[in-house]
Amino acid sequence: MSATVSNGFLLFGQQFPATAKAHMAFVQAKAEESSLDEKTSHLAYLAVLAAAGLAGGIGFHVQLARQAGASRDEVLSACLVGLPAVGLQVLDGLAAAVDALDSEDRTAE
Repeated sequence: MSATVSNGFLLFGQQFPATAKAHMAFVQAKAEESSLDEKTSHLAYLAVLAAAGLAGGIGFHVQLARQAGASRDEVLSACLVGLPAVGLQVLDGLAAAVDALDSEDRTAE
């Protein structure tokens, strides 16, 4: 499974390499200090992306969650965690997750 990064994130890295490098160092440091296991961390991040309406990063993070052992049902459930708090805004993230999972399934066939 090959994780794909959004065009926006690729552009960020190309146009602002020092800032992108610093951002990734921050992300790595946060991950190293987290008390959450890798799968839980990726599922929590998917929940945040969906609740924030940031569907562009969902596909990449679905792949990371799956690599960490998350099931299809866990990924989809994570996307709906924010539903009571933010409402139907999470549905774009849910749709992006389904697209990523279906693409993964087609690739595996």
